[in-house]
Amino acid sequence: MPASTTTTTATATATPTVLTARALLLDMDGTIVNSDAVVERCWREWALEHGLDPQEALKVVHGRQGYATMAILLPERPMELNHAENAVMLARETADTDGVVPVAGAPEFMASLAGLPHALVTSADAALAQARMTAAALPMPQVRVTAESVGASKPDPEGFLKGAAELGVDPADCVVFEDSGAGIAAGLAAGMRVIGIGPRAAAHGPTAHVPDLTSVRVAPAADGTLRLTLTPPA
Repeated sequence: MPASTTTTTATATATPTVLTARALLLDMDGTIVNSDAVVERCWREWALEHGLDPQEALKVVHGRQGYATMAILLPERPMELNHAENAVMLARETADTDGVVPVAGAPEFMASLAGLPHALVTSADAALAQARMTAAALPMPQVRVTAESVGASKPDPEGFLKGAAELGVDPADCVVFEDSGAGIAAGLAAGMRVIGIGPRAAAHGPTAHVPDLTSVRVAPAADGTLRLTLTPPA
């Protein structure tokens, strides 16, 4: 099942879009957890501290690890300083869960994945991932690839390839759920199909796009695959 470069928007037609997979790989922020309030609060402050336009900074923060965002915004700065400030940023974000809520439909979606092959693949570190999943009252997948697990940030495909490997599933048999340009690029580069979630995703060429997780249903099929049905909102 090769990755597709044609985006299907499930809301554009009354006909559901159906995909099959053997495993699902889930981004966290913006995909199953709405943490935009915290992300924007922390990164606005960081941008102002460094004399940068907060609005321009917010255009690149989503989907990447913090050090990679800093490297884009301050390209002349030594990378070791980016890593040091990223550690401070991660601690700051972990301590701030005000406004962290599940994406619409995420509780039901995550409940439907119980016992099915899936993994969390996030640019957050383990502590931040746990804090936000707990704040959103969502179950933490048993398999998770966090910032500590990889050497390269999205849009590098390393995280998604590692998630597929840990689940023992070929990348072409995985479907990624992502909200950001960096994350969608990473999933496609891994040879996977990508379902874009939310308003940021549509412009970045996912395989299919839905406004939120209320439009997604997952059910096991008799042959051991997973059947994903993407339907327009009521």
